[in-house]
Amino acid sequence: MFDGPEPIYVQIATWIRAQVLSGELGEEEQVMSTTQFATTFRINPATAAKAFSGLVEEGILYKRRGLGMFVAPGARQQLLADHRTRYFDEVLDPALAQAEVLDIPVGDIVDHILGRAPHSGARTVKKEKR
Repeated sequence: MFDGPEPIYVQIATWIRAQVLSGELGEEEQVMSTTQFATTFRINPATAAKAFSGLVEEGILYKRRGLGMFVAPGARQQLLADHRTRYFDEVLDPALAQAEVLDIPVGDIVDHILGRAPHSGARTVKKEKR
C-alpha cells in the first residue's frame, strides 16, 4: 500500500489526513496503534510512530495515555482550511495569472466556472444578472 516515492512515514501521515478530510475518521475516533499498523502493513512500528508523532505536532491526532491515538477535535476543519489555502496558492492564483497573460476577462472565468459547477460537484452559485 505504501509504495510511493516519499518515505513511508510521510505516506502514512498523508493517508490518515485523507481519511480525516473525507470523514472516514471522525473527531475523537481512535486510530490504529503503531503495532496494528506494523502488522497490517508489514512496516516497522517506529515508522508508524514517526507518522503519528508528526500528526500530533500538527494537531490532527492526540494521544490518550494508555488508550492510543485519536483524531483531534477540529482536525477536519483544520485540514480543510489548510487545503483551501493551498488550493488558492498553488492552483487558482497561478491559473488567474495565466488568464491575465492570455487576456481572459474575469467575467469569462466566472461564467465558465458557473457553467461547470453542476458537473464538477462544486456548489452551485446563483449567477447575478448583469
